[in-house]
Amino acid sequence: MKTGQCALLLGILLPPHVLRGQLRHVEQRTANGVLEGVVSADGKVRTFKGIPYAAPPVGALRWKAPQPAAAWSGVRKATEYPARCMQAPIYSDMIFHDSGPSEDCLYLNLWMPAAPVQPRLPVMVWIYGGGFAAGATSEPRQDAGNLSKKGVLVVTMNYRLGIFGFFSLPALAKESSHNATGNYGLLDQMAALKWVKDNIAVFGGDPGNVTIFGESAGSFSVSVLMASPLAQGLFRRAIGESGAFFGDTLRAQSRAETEKAGVEFAKSSLGTDAMEALRAKPAAEVLQAASKPGGPRFVPNIDGYFLPESVEAIFAAGKQSDVPLLAGWNADEGSYRMILGKETPTPETFLAGARKLYGEHAETILKLYPAATAAQAKRSAQDLAGDRFIGYATWKWMEQQLKTGKAPVFRYRFDQTLPLAADAAPDAEPTAPHASEIEFVFQVLSSKNLPWRAEDRRVSDLMGSYWSNFAKTGNPNGEGLPRWPAYSQDGYEVMHLTASPGAAPDEHRARYQFLDGVR
Repeated sequence: MKTGQCALLLGILLPPHVLRGQLRHVEQRTANGVLEGVVSADGKVRTFKGIPYAAPPVGALRWKAPQPAAAWSGVRKATEYPARCMQAPIYSDMIFHDSGPSEDCLYLNLWMPAAPVQPRLPVMVWIYGGGFAAGATSEPRQDAGNLSKKGVLVVTMNYRLGIFGFFSLPALAKESSHNATGNYGLLDQMAALKWVKDNIAVFGGDPGNVTIFGESAGSFSVSVLMASPLAQGLFRRAIGESGAFFGDTLRAQSRAETEKAGVEFAKSSLGTDAMEALRAKPAAEVLQAASKPGGPRFVPNIDGYFLPESVEAIFAAGKQSDVPLLAGWNADEGSYRMILGKETPTPETFLAGARKLYGEHAETILKLYPAATAAQAKRSAQDLAGDRFIGYATWKWMEQQLKTGKAPVFRYRFDQTLPLAADAAPDAEPTAPHASEIEFVFQVLSSKNLPWRAEDRRVSDLMGSYWSNFAKTGNPNGEGLPRWPAYSQDGYEVMHLTASPGAAPDEHRARYQFLDGVR
């Protein structure tokens, strides 16, 4: 009998809930043991947090593929966020509600309607961003309770980061039965998806209707999961918010490159490349060594196993998981400072920046990113920075899916600028920066202290409906929503998510085609 079938049979042995004091608790039996979760104060959402989906990757399991989680006896409390994976405090906008960083971090959380409207709910599996170096499920902006009220079961998982998730050494490849090294964080994501496939039916989810979605590094992860042959069949749809393994912002290096960098780092910063000694070092010491300025960046590689070729090559050959894709990016993904540095925005400084980056192609840049005035120069520098950072790579992902896949693609641009904080600088301008759509998707605007407007709440509700509709049917459209046409050669239409939402042909296609030609 398969694990999922066993879990389903076991799951009906317990009553759906028990009352303890004034807080309503719920118990659920799984293949590994009984979990105790809670029902939200409004009685609409069931939550289980801190469910182990793999064994703690500590000691001899450090830098190894995730292993099965052990069973437990008695009732395991699943009411608090698990520890986040080892990481340095990199991003000031990341606020965590967990006990702190730990190597023992491979846990996931579930949110679902307390009274499902159908026997099996569509499942949405969220992958957080943070440059593969930071992030966790305990951020308030990723609380999925409100999103689950749209009729979906939402899963969020922690996965290994930085040196713990992507360290590469020849000795590690020799240990592996697949002659692979690195990509442990991606293997964690896949292990969580396998857990969902085997166990989610117990909680009322449909293991045959899983949507993966993520932002920034999470969106990069979605693109690589689509590319990996090992992940095929684990999800039915994909959503990418700002990022993909196309372009040069974040490139998956070859295994040889990462192994060479790994050996150099281990010897120079940790004093040895012997595996027994490396695994014996305290996690804090390893993290401190890996966090020093100027050190190598630990990110996914082309390991020959999880990723046999580059993501671009796999998509170009049509070998990706051919699933419906909804993807896009925000209006202000980059800062004009990424192009101009400390220079004041003027037509002259923009031209100088363009020449520095593109040499003889600078005049073409001026045609695509006009800079006749200081205001235009600032806006074009902002646009060029965002396209170089996120826009082009996400565009290329969708273009490749259009070219070699058959499943539909839906493209968006998040144009809803954030309201300015009360203490904003007098010359501050409203923007829609990188990651600013997360609160809108999860419908938790209150997680950020801004003077939110009624229009922001409408956009948030709109996005929650589009995202959950896509998870249900592979199409974001639904009753009462502005029509979102598929992205295709017939107009290349983009859905603009703003207070006045609507679709329009891509007016900047020539920009991405130019960037594609000068890579």
